[in-house]
Amino acid sequence: MTRPAEHTAAEAQRLLTEGALSALELTDFYLDRIDRLNPRLNAVLALDADGARAAAAASDARRRDGALAGPLDGVPILVKDNIEAVGLPATAGSRALLDSPPTADAPLVDRLRRAGLVLLGSTNLSEWANFRSTASTSGWSAVGGQTRNPFDPDRNTSGSSSGSAAAIAAGLAPLTVGTETDGSIVSPAGVCGVVGFKPTLGRVPGAGIVPISSRQDIAGPMARTVSDAALLFSVLAGSPPAAEPSGLAGRRLALWRPEDMTEEVTAVFETVAGLLGDAGCVLSDARAPVSSPFEDAEFQALLAEFSVELPAYLRARPGPHPHDWAGLLAFNRADEVELSRFSDEIFGLCSELQGGTESEEYQQHRRTADEACAGALADVLGDCEFALAPTNSPAWPISYGDAPEHGLLTSSLCAVTGSPSVSLPAGMAAGLPIGVSVLGRRGSDEQLLAFAAELQAALPRLAYPLD
Repeated sequence: MTRPAEHTAAEAQRLLTEGALSALELTDFYLDRIDRLNPRLNAVLALDADGARAAAAASDARRRDGALAGPLDGVPILVKDNIEAVGLPATAGSRALLDSPPTADAPLVDRLRRAGLVLLGSTNLSEWANFRSTASTSGWSAVGGQTRNPFDPDRNTSGSSSGSAAAIAAGLAPLTVGTETDGSIVSPAGVCGVVGFKPTLGRVPGAGIVPISSRQDIAGPMARTVSDAALLFSVLAGSPPAAEPSGLAGRRLALWRPEDMTEEVTAVFETVAGLLGDAGCVLSDARAPVSSPFEDAEFQALLAEFSVELPAYLRARPGPHPHDWAGLLAFNRADEVELSRFSDEIFGLCSELQGGTESEEYQQHRRTADEACAGALADVLGDCEFALAPTNSPAWPISYGDAPEHGLLTSSLCAVTGSPSVSLPAGMAAGLPIGVSVLGRRGSDEQLLAFAAELQAALPRLAYPLD
C-alpha cells in the first residue's frame, strides 16, 4: 500500500486526490501505525477505530460523488483528551472521568466532523492540563501514563498538549488539536519539533473542553507544517484560510532574546535571525519586558478561575464522577494510581479558596497579570509587525519528584493577553529539537500564520526519528 511518507495533511490530500489511497486505506494505515508505535510513546490515549472507519468510508463516498466537505475531507486527526467527542473518553487524564464519557461533541469537534476530517482518537496529556500540582511531571496522566518524546523516549514532551505534539512528531496522524492556558501548545510543539499554533482568545469555541480558565484557555492546531496548521485553524475557527504570503523582504520583526537563553538555544535562534536578515527582513532588538510579579499574579488568578470553572463544568457534565473539589480530592486519595507520581495540592488550594472570581483579591491579581503582560508584549513588539522568540530549551529527562522541569517563559505574554503565537521547528541541539515562536497582536492570526509559513520555508527541513 502507498505510504504517506511526509505525514502531513498536504501529503494526505495529494494521495487522496490522485486516488493513490482511499480515505479508508489512509485511516487504516494510521490506526496500524498507532498500534505499532504508541506502546512505546503513550501519545494516544484512546481510539475510536469503528467511528474512524465509518467516517472514512463516508468521505470516500463523498469523493466519488464530487461532494467533498472541504479540503481536509478524509484526512485523519487526533484531538486532546480534554475535548469532548462522542466515542472518546475526554478524561483530561483523570480516572475520575473514565465512567462519564461525553454524550455530545464539543463545537470544535462538530466543525471537524462537518469538514470531513476523520477522528481517529484522543491524545494523552498532562493530567488536568498540568494544573493539579506545582511539582507535576509534564506528559503524565493517570489514564494514559507517561507520554515520551519520539526523539528520545527518555526525554519529556513538555505539557500539557504532550500527546498531541508527540503524535505529530511520530507520524501517528497528520493533524492534531491541542489546548493551551499558558504554553501548553507552543511548548510541547517546540520540544517535539512540530508546529503548534495558539490562536487569539475566542477564535475557536471553548465549550466542551475541560476548563482551567476562560480568560486564557484556547484550542489550536498542531502539525508538521505551518500551512497544515493554518488550514486546520480555518476549520476550527470557522473562517477562510490564512492570508496569502507577502514575502519576507521589508517585514519588520523584533528579536526577543530572554536572559535565560542557553548557549545551544542562542545558536539556533541567531541562525534563524541571520536567515531572516538575509531574506530582507528589517530586524530590531526587542525591548526586554520589564520585570514584574505577573507570574504569581497570573497563578493566583488562574487558581480563582479554576476553582469556579471546573466544578461548574463537572456539574454540567452527565455521569457518576465527582462534582466538586471535596469529591475530587476524596477520589484521588482512594485511587491507587492518581497520586502515585505527584500530589494534587492545587486542588487543595482551590478547595480552600474563598470568594472565587468575585473577590477583590482575585480582581487585583487578574488586573496585575493582564496589565503587566500587555505592557510587556507592547515593549517586545514595539513598532514591529511580529516578534521572534525562542520557544524552548532541549527536552529534559523524564523524572518524578524534586527534579525541576526546564523551559523558557516566552509563552506567557501572548497567553495572558489572549494574543496569537506559533512555534515552529528551527534547529537541533544534541539530537533534540529547538523551536522558535512568532508572537503577534490580538486578531493577527491569519497574517501571523502566513509569515510563519514563509519563515518555515526558509529553514532547513527537520528529519523525524520514526520516519
